[in-house]
Amino acid sequence: MNFSILIVDDEKNIREGLAASMEMDGYEVVLASNGVEALRVLEKEYADLVIADLKMPEMGGEELLKHISSAYPTVPVIILTGHGTIESAVNAMRNGAYDFLTKPVNLNRLSLLVKRALSNRELVLKHRELQEEVRRISSRRKYSDIIGKSAQMKRVLDVVEQVASTKASVLITGESGVGKELVANALVQLSDRAEKPFIKVHCAALSESLLESELFGHEKGSFTGAVARKRGRFELANTGTIFLDEIGEISSQVQVKILRVLQEKKFERVGGEETLEVDVRIISATNRDLKAEIQTGNFREDLFYRLNVVNIFVPPLRERKEDILLLATAFLKEFAEENGKSIQGIDSRARMLLSAYSWPGNVRELRNCMESAVVMCRSNSISVEDLPPSVVDEKDASDIRVPLGSTMEEAEKRILQHTLVFAGGNKTKAADMLGIGRKTLHRKIAEYGLEE
Repeated sequence: MNFSILIVDDEKNIREGLAASMEMDGYEVVLASNGVEALRVLEKEYADLVIADLKMPEMGGEELLKHISSAYPTVPVIILTGHGTIESAVNAMRNGAYDFLTKPVNLNRLSLLVKRALSNRELVLKHRELQEEVRRISSRRKYSDIIGKSAQMKRVLDVVEQVASTKASVLITGESGVGKELVANALVQLSDRAEKPFIKVHCAALSESLLESELFGHEKGSFTGAVARKRGRFELANTGTIFLDEIGEISSQVQVKILRVLQEKKFERVGGEETLEVDVRIISATNRDLKAEIQTGNFREDLFYRLNVVNIFVPPLRERKEDILLLATAFLKEFAEENGKSIQGIDSRARMLLSAYSWPGNVRELRNCMESAVVMCRSNSISVEDLPPSVVDEKDASDIRVPLGSTMEEAEKRILQHTLVFAGGNKTKAADMLGIGRKTLHRKIAEYGLEE
């Protein structure tokens, strides 16, 4: 990120000397001779940081600070002062100045101060950029819970939008924690059954007998404890949609009854003789390989094909790295509000670690990670110290996995990213590990947008 610095001082030699120093550090520099001129510059040009003398004609540093704090509250201001006006500089700190330095200015000290101030500003700007991207992605759709910009998630959402308005049964597959239930929600929200009943059943949470009763209902006295007639989930979902999560866990007896509902739209309650007819769309999900379950005899092949009219595979988070920081930003906002904390964003090293981690628990693990980080955070930003040990562990950072089918560019970007994380952001060390020159590394970092 290229930063611009506005230097305001009525002494030409000082402002030009400071400008030369800042330009050597790689910053773009704009000059002004007093506060009035500085405000005119700010109206025309964007500045990421202001260095201003305290005593100047027409408008001094204190009054300029008040204007900047009001009109540009995120722009840090460093005040320069003579020894005789240190008390005024301290007052300026109370009024919002980032810090102050006495003249003659120690350029090394100023360089460190500017770097620190801009690092904090970069964090804020990056967080705002991510927040805006999350808002933009969410506002483009009729459903806002699925956050992602990766090509893989775009493909998932394209299929969702294409099949949502149909009556076709949909089988959602993918590892645990990838967000299969959110895909089911989106399918219903975009369908013409959105206002009709939407019943969810987590099949793995119930025993065989309880699941059968839960799905199809039971008659009074049909088994011990059946003290009254109970309507089942299929009956409650009539004219709407039923979501069967972890469909791979159900017994063969329940599979037969679900198959009949799919084929004939009919069933009987447990212990009942009356045949009920329903109009229900079935969406199911599993993290199991149902084709393998068919081979072992655990799942009916005819039921599989009835459920799998449309298959939607939700990829694991490690294969859609572009979505990690967007999701982390959304979770940060949620948990910061929930815990009454004011957190400005995630610092650059923490962002790199989040992006490099393999997330075996997928989005669910990332969500838990961000909740923990928000709770543990003691400053105004999430740092490496706030992340769970599993994310920070060097073994995770040193194990580079490149998904089959990745392009050479994607593979190179991932290797660069992981190596930079492993080297703690030390570019000399990273270049040595990769066996390339430092200039080549800098060029690659810029090429892949890994500057932060």
